[in-house]
Amino acid sequence: MDCDILIIGAGPAGLSAAIYAGRAGFQTIMLEKIGSGGQMMLTDKIDNYPGFPEGIAGFDLQNKMLLQAKKFGAKLVYAEVSEIKKTSEGFSVVLSDGKVMTAGSVIVAVGASHRTLGVPGETELANKGVSYCGTCDGPFFRAKKTVVVGGGDSALTEAIFIAKFAKEVTIVHRRDRFRAVHSLIKQVEATANIKTKMNATVEEICGTDSVTGVVLKDTVSGEKTDFETDGVFIFTGLLPATTFLPAEILDGQKYIVTNEKMETAIAGLYAAGDARSGAFRQVICAASDGATAANYAGEWLEAQRGNAYGK
Repeated sequence: MDCDILIIGAGPAGLSAAIYAGRAGFQTIMLEKIGSGGQMMLTDKIDNYPGFPEGIAGFDLQNKMLLQAKKFGAKLVYAEVSEIKKTSEGFSVVLSDGKVMTAGSVIVAVGASHRTLGVPGETELANKGVSYCGTCDGPFFRAKKTVVVGGGDSALTEAIFIAKFAKEVTIVHRRDRFRAVHSLIKQVEATANIKTKMNATVEEICGTDSVTGVVLKDTVSGEKTDFETDGVFIFTGLLPATTFLPAEILDGQKYIVTNEKMETAIAGLYAAGDARSGAFRQVICAASDGATAANYAGEWLEAQRGNAYGK
């Protein structure tokens, strides 16, 4: 067996799980297809992680977590997973190159990626006024004008939060009505500094060193207009990276269903972080998930070994 606990993903959930699993004495391997850090690497400054009153760069926080995981013996291997199989001894994890790794227990911490608009300026101005997290970045837009793109629960929830700081929030939605629940729509209507532009899409995000505006297109007339703003928050959905997982542990949106112990419906298989159904997608919550998953994965392993020794 290659390791006791195999962690798929090395974002905040995976790194936290590796710290706890390694510290508990379990042989631990993290698999990561690109690089450690996950969504932290897309955040220039994390302002709400405890212990850093001045904030900390996403790269620096992930680096500290990675060094800590390695300190406790966890290893980082760059590989992509294509399939997980339950075996009599634990799990067989098939990699995209055809190689197979075995482990007693597996923690899936693959995260989720934001749906992008795919418009000019979006990539270039990421972390320069373009954001996918109002809770993270809303406070940086005090007394400024912002645009929120989307019409679901997340978009309206984040718009209400951002409105606590911003001078003005304009929600841009491509349809003539929101998809969010009625209570959120009522809150938006009752918030004085939230405005709406329905039947509109963002065609371009403008600016050089920072966002200065967007180009809006009317979906009915096709007319394009320039709209000044200091920031663009995009909430058009998330894509959990769970295509390699069995359908029996996923919900209708392809998120992983777990209980409070981070257990899935498959014994010995755990999940943590943004790919988990119902998760509050913040770094601190992902780290908490990872610690919980590692604790109960360790308990499960010890119980299995105890049963085996007793036979």
